[in-house]
Amino acid sequence: MERALQFLRSHKDVALATSEDNIPKLRIFRVMKQEGNVLYFATSEAKAVWRELRKNPNVELIAYEGNISVRCSGMVNFNVEDVTKRWIYEHNEVLQRLYTSYDQMAYFCLPIAEMDYYDLQPTPPEFLHYDLMAGEVSEGFMPKRI
Repeated sequence: MERALQFLRSHKDVALATSEDNIPKLRIFRVMKQEGNVLYFATSEAKAVWRELRKNPNVELIAYEGNISVRCSGMVNFNVEDVTKRWIYEHNEVLQRLYTSYDQMAYFCLPIAEMDYYDLQPTPPEFLHYDLMAGEVSEGFMPKRI
């Protein structure tokens, strides 16, 4: 699991999927902070993504580079401590360019419930599924070409 979490630490830009009225919505988001298996994000309350998250907090995201991807899912949490909000603002220059204060943004975090690690480099490709809620890991691989 550490390999998948390390991949997320080194790949901050992810595609985040929400939904609105059963229609999927996909956006690029930056992971602003990672603490273990919890990912933190910032956005604006004026954006559609915030309304979508408040209505349906179930999300999925994927980080990808080369032949490796990590996909995570879970339910976002809107209770982000003030000290964490300040840290996110102070350590992300783009936020400081867009907002004059940390409290002008909306914050949420994703405690990862499930995570998939795909590595297409080896033969056969490697697939690991982590159910963090149950504490289970399953292994597999993609079938070989016939």
